[in-house]
Amino acid sequence: VQLQASGGGLVQPGGSLRLSCAASGFTWDYYVIGWFRQAPGKEREGVSCIASSDGSTLYSDAVRGRFTISRDKAKNTVSLQMNSLEPEDTAVYYCAITRGLLISLQDHYYDYWGQGTLVTVSS
Repeated sequence: VQLQASGGGLVQPGGSLRLSCAASGFTWDYYVIGWFRQAPGKEREGVSCIASSDGSTLYSDAVRGRFTISRDKAKNTVSLQMNSLEPEDTAVYYCAITRGLLISLQDHYYDYWGQGTLVTVSS
C-alpha cells in the first residue's frame, strides 16, 4: 500500500491550500483515509478523516468549519481543502489509510502512512 501526499507550501494567514492524497496498492472494498499533522515540538494530531463506504467524515475541533475533506472513489484520492489558515496550522501533514468502516482520528488505528507534506502559514 502506498500513499502520496502533495499540495503543501507557504501561504499567508487567512489563505487557502488544498492537499491531496493518492492511495494505491490495495483492493479493499472499504477503507478510511485520515489526515494528520505534526508541528515542531508537538505530538502528531488527527485533523480529519473520511470513509470510502459512505463518505462519513470527522474533523478535529481545531479545524472544523475551516477544513473540508472529500474523496474521489474512482481515483482512490482524498483531498483536504484548508481555508482561513492560521499560523497554528503550520505543520507537516500526513495522510494515512486503514481497511474498514470505522472513522477515527486516533493515529494508532491507521496501518499505512504517506511521507508528509509541509504546510507553512506565515506572513
